[in-house]
Amino acid sequence: MKEYIGCQIPKLGFGLMRLPQKDGVIDVEQVKKMADHFFANGFTYCDTAYVYGGGASELAAKEAIVDRYPRESFQLADKLPVINIEKEEDMEAFVQTSLERTGAGYFDFYLLHALNKNKLEICDKFDAWSFMVQLKERGLAKHVGFSFHDKAEVLDEILTKHPEMEFVQLQINYADWDNDGVQSRLCHEVCMKHGKPVVIMEPVKGGNLVTMTPEVQETFKKANPDASIASWAVRFAASREGLITVLSGMSNMEQMEDNVSYMKDFQPLNEEENAVVAKVVEILNSIPTIPCTACEYCVAGCPMQINIPAIFKAYNNYLVYGNLQGAKNAYENAIKERGRASACYRCGQCEAQCPQQINIIEKLAEIAKVLEA
Repeated sequence: MKEYIGCQIPKLGFGLMRLPQKDGVIDVEQVKKMADHFFANGFTYCDTAYVYGGGASELAAKEAIVDRYPRESFQLADKLPVINIEKEEDMEAFVQTSLERTGAGYFDFYLLHALNKNKLEICDKFDAWSFMVQLKERGLAKHVGFSFHDKAEVLDEILTKHPEMEFVQLQINYADWDNDGVQSRLCHEVCMKHGKPVVIMEPVKGGNLVTMTPEVQETFKKANPDASIASWAVRFAASREGLITVLSGMSNMEQMEDNVSYMKDFQPLNEEENAVVAKVVEILNSIPTIPCTACEYCVAGCPMQINIPAIFKAYNNYLVYGNLQGAKNAYENAIKERGRASACYRCGQCEAQCPQQINIIEKLAEIAKVLEA
């Protein structure tokens, strides 16, 4: 792709989903300082969404960015919450609310949020496609597209039916590049086949590719002692073809300064660096994890209503990436209104149902010691 939408945009974007908090609310003063550093170093793309922080992210974007910088000096991306559409008029209401919260006047990039096969049905039912085109015609969006979380075949179906969509936001990182579930590489290839540029989200996989295990850290540090662990992941993402920008959900000034330091004069990964990343992926894939396939046969009969597959997933992420706090956060989400791992009283019904013959009782006890500590 020689020339495409957004090809001139600097390749680091400011994701406004994981903004710094103070006393339980977004620390706007710190966001201002982060934005100042971001813009001072030549970066321009900022990304928010109607649902981020229940609207708090959009309000922070207004106070920290829109009200303080000339509108033409940056790009602002926002998203329509497809999952919340109950009637056709909702789409207009969502857009107007986002415009009011941000004070932006228009959006440079406007997306249908988090499409998958189920949400595709909602878009078809309410003809969200035509609505998006009309936003462009009305001058409320310069470019329209969608963010995506599903298989490559679903993406191919969407882009075949809707060539009017100008770009796609994809989850791409080196851990998911060849993952059968996320299908980052295959989805990227679909976009390139259709000539659609991409915005990349989750380059550090929600923070998992920042902490990492000691073996992985040693591998990266041996290759380049001065490079942060996160830089390998962000640069991997930024080295993809047809890129508009890579979104990093930065939560403090330290993360902002680190990202800016190596992305200001961005250089794609070279052959030797790609080999280092490939070695790291081999290490990650070799780490023993609980072989749960999330069939959920174990869940229905659990007297304590323990969400065993979700708990196993949280723990597996800890085993692979070494991100204890991230695993604990995922664990807390898994046990919301459900039983804790420590609630298991060893009745054994789950093990009788498990096709993978996992020692579930033993694993739950192990997990409780680590994630409930």
